[in-house]
Amino acid sequence: MDWKKLADQLFPEGHAIVEQNEFLCGSATVEGQALAVIGTTGHTPIGIEIALAQAQAILRTVREFPGMPILMLIDTQGQRLRHRDEMLGINSYMAHLGKCVDLARRQGHPIIGLVYDQALSGGFITSGLMADACHALPDATIRVMGLPAMARITKVPEEVLTELAQSNPVFAPGPENYLRMGGLESIWDGDLAAHLRAALAQPRHGDERAALGLQRGGRRLAQPVIDAVMGGGHDPRA
Repeated sequence: MDWKKLADQLFPEGHAIVEQNEFLCGSATVEGQALAVIGTTGHTPIGIEIALAQAQAILRTVREFPGMPILMLIDTQGQRLRHRDEMLGINSYMAHLGKCVDLARRQGHPIIGLVYDQALSGGFITSGLMADACHALPDATIRVMGLPAMARITKVPEEVLTELAQSNPVFAPGPENYLRMGGLESIWDGDLAAHLRAALAQPRHGDERAALGLQRGGRRLAQPVIDAVMGGGHDPRA
């Protein structure tokens, strides 16, 4: 979806979002409440420039607008794979961005992620997966690693991974599978403004993704392992 059409649907009360070199930044109003909007468009890869721009926008919000909600609009093909970015330490820029998101949360800023087009790899990890809650549109494309790349890394034949993906959401892309795993809190269809209002009103109780994954049957061991480590309980495989 075009980000301008998306913004019109999300913010019927108006917005002041601007695009510069596929980086989105600005503000909007929801039920009279102002919120910061930070994101990307055009399937842009996250290189050092955009990672730093997002981090700066988050820090500026923390400094100038204490407690203001932050909406992260996500459309990226992932971390930029260039020798230049690697030599300049793209991993440190991405880590810095993640730390800034975490700082904002610790300072009382509700943070919502919305995958409105494409979310791949490290560009998703340091945005939507760092938010208090991440949501997606039904036609969004989401994956951390494609099956061909996964096959090369794990040395497991792609045909085997393709077969596993039919029944195991860990191996399969798409918003429905990330919903089952708890990576997404919900899929927004229909009235997007109403979904956003509901997300902003939702009280947060820490990271609930593992619990959601267990509840939805997409990640059956993550929460039991957490419980066993935190409480010294029995082996979750027993």
